Amino acid sequence: MVRPRPTEFEKTKVVAENRRARYEYFLEEFFEAGIALTGTEVKSLRFGEGSIAESYAEVKGEQVWLVNANVPEFSHGNRFNHEPKRPRKLLLHHRQIEKMRAAVSREGMTLIPLSIYFNGRGRAKVELALAKGKKLHDKRETEKARDWKREQQRLLRERG
Repeated sequence: MVRPRPTEFEKTKVVAENRRARYEYFLEEFFEAGIALTGTEVKSLRFGEGSIAESYAEVKGEQVWLVNANVPEFSHGNRFNHEPKRPRKLLLHHRQIEKMRAAVSREGMTLIPLSIYFNGRGRAKVELALAKGKKLHDKRETEKARDWKREQQRLLRERG
């Protein structure tokens, strides 16, 4: 089964990436969302700190929230520093939110953040994907294909 290629977003500086997502899930549809941050969170992200390894997004009411993303406290922050694992609001169009709500409720899909990055205009963005969980045999298949590709590259390097 051939999966459609994701649309590429303009990423000038990637801060955090969820590398296990492509291994754990079949990624169906991709979205770019703005993220509502406080000043110290932006500064912390600009220094390249942050993790979205165990995070996910959920639709609550008319809004989408990024849950369990870790943006550590800013080192030079004062008493107004932020909470590292607070839920953060994602900024999306109403149609996109409705599409996500329908897919999550009806089709049993999950909203997975793939990366946090800064775009060309300096805005913090989150790349989200609607995903379906892989079973164990699917993961083995993915691993086999990846190993075979690596082996092919090695053979081509040796002969060519």
